[in-house]
Amino acid sequence: MLHIKSVTCIKQDRCLFADLNFSLNCGQIMQLAGANGAGKTSLLRIIAGFSQPDEGEVFYLNQPISKYYDEYARELLFIGHKTGVNVQLSALENVRHWLAINGYVDTADLYPLLAKLGLVGLEDVPVRTLSAGQQRRVALTRLWLSNAKLWILDEPFTALDKSGVAFLQQRFAEHLNNGGAILLTTHQDLTAHFNNLQTLTLEYRH
Repeated sequence: MLHIKSVTCIKQDRCLFADLNFSLNCGQIMQLAGANGAGKTSLLRIIAGFSQPDEGEVFYLNQPISKYYDEYARELLFIGHKTGVNVQLSALENVRHWLAINGYVDTADLYPLLAKLGLVGLEDVPVRTLSAGQQRRVALTRLWLSNAKLWILDEPFTALDKSGVAFLQQRFAEHLNNGGAILLTTHQDLTAHFNNLQTLTLEYRH
């Protein structure tokens, strides 16, 4: 599905990683590990197409994403370390806005999903009044609503409690079983068992 070929990233005259090569196939999950500053988020942003590598290329289904980005973007769901929600809107308004800008028809009853994510009674209040963990849960509703095959997630467990982490990993398993793929960073251990788990560790370069 995804192939990283000879990718190099240089930031402020420091080489974060060089000549990086790896692949991620359907049904696989890969955890990026490494110290702060090793380049994990920079690599995710390159793979998502938000920034360009200094050398090398990212391929999706054997096509360079730099030339076929519109097609690639339709297959991609990126959730960064920041929640990316509008704190002036409610949880329900945020979800409906995300559905609209991504071309999804808003026909589903969203209340049951928000309830499963622990947002019962909080669906219609401004997100700014919610805790960090609750705001994270609003952002993570996308994992249940998106049709994207490739998920790129930067610290998805941030501010979640133990039950929230377990619930999210259950969703990971469903996505992988349906032929999707996941690339993520996390400072927490994955507690669920994933048969196709890979780990890629980026070394900090001085």
